[in-house]
Amino acid sequence: MTNTVATIPLQENDAQYYAGQLKIPGNGTNIYSFPTFNTTLVSSYTGGGQQISNDGNFSLHILPTSTTLPSAANKIPANLVYVTDPISNTINSGSVVPVNNFLFIQLSNPAIGDNYGSYGYLSLNDIIDNFLVAYVGQDKILQRVKRTDVLFYARRAMQELSYDTLPSAKSIETTIPTSLVSPLPQDYVNYVRLSWSDGAGVLHTIYPLNGLSGNPIELPIEGLNGVPTQDSFDSNLQAAQSIIEQNWKSANQSNLNGQFNPTSAQANVYDQVWWKQAYGQRYGLEPELSQVNGYFSINERLGTFNFSGNLSGRLIMIDYISDGLAYDLDSLVPKMIEDAMYSKIMSTLILPRRDVDPGVKQFYKRDAYVKIRNAKIRLSNLKLDEIVQVFRGQSKWIKH
Repeated sequence: MTNTVATIPLQENDAQYYAGQLKIPGNGTNIYSFPTFNTTLVSSYTGGGQQISNDGNFSLHILPTSTTLPSAANKIPANLVYVTDPISNTINSGSVVPVNNFLFIQLSNPAIGDNYGSYGYLSLNDIIDNFLVAYVGQDKILQRVKRTDVLFYARRAMQELSYDTLPSAKSIETTIPTSLVSPLPQDYVNYVRLSWSDGAGVLHTIYPLNGLSGNPIELPIEGLNGVPTQDSFDSNLQAAQSIIEQNWKSANQSNLNGQFNPTSAQANVYDQVWWKQAYGQRYGLEPELSQVNGYFSINERLGTFNFSGNLSGRLIMIDYISDGLAYDLDSLVPKMIEDAMYSKIMSTLILPRRDVDPGVKQFYKRDAYVKIRNAKIRLSNLKLDEIVQVFRGQSKWIKH
């Protein structure tokens, strides 16, 4: 077993971290490794020159001298370059680099952005290796454990911690189409906030329907007697579109939020008597409906977000929770919760084992609870100056 340390020291130099570039001497071959990059290298082509994606995140140049600048003239064609080992960042440059020349690698801009702040994280693969070194072996609490078992419980720990401990919220910027439907993100678990952006970039919260309308799961076609009809295979016939959803798409939001419109005969479903109306005296309105930011719902039937009609064409941001496993072993774990991660893996790993004393199981269960609680405090990111700034408004009167 290869020994690893819990804290990996800085490996990238300033050029690698800030500019995403590195220059190494040629070795007379076409095989080179870049293990000090914190970013996993990805090529767009296979060894046979077949393009597999547009997601390549680096380019290579052969420089005749150390002072030569990279340019299109000395760039190696992308279809000749491919990654042979993503763990060690070993690549085949496609061209032999003479001993007196230099191989120059340049990360793309998105890859450079991914690299910023990467020192604050460990990969799930590093967590597993460190756990095996620290907790498994002779004279340790676990004499022997399969790596696959540790992998399973590490994934479970990552998943559970992502729900309420890890900063696992992701965000997507998208535009609501005329269909008012947007698919759920691929690694979606739950939403945090949906908001639309105005011209100044200010976000306005979009609120959930909360029973105002809905998205039916099944759409059976019924006969005149109200009984679902079946096809030739004895299965209920399903409608292609929900009538409730269609009506909601075309609903006039002013009829719900109470916006005053003197030309409308039905400006509010809660109060049709407009001749008694006075600004600021909207008695009977529901507070959750007195907003103009629009509504969203989650359509479980289609796996989509559905939006109200007044949001068509809006630029929105979807903040959602991921389970942290979208990239499997490349998933990143903040170093501030590293100890909590080990304790969580340990407590769940020994729970089904018969060779561990029940008292030891309870000890590690409590230990995991305490360390996860401490991890939440660490990641809460509370700053005294920011708290003071908020409390400076406590002397303001709140008028009802």
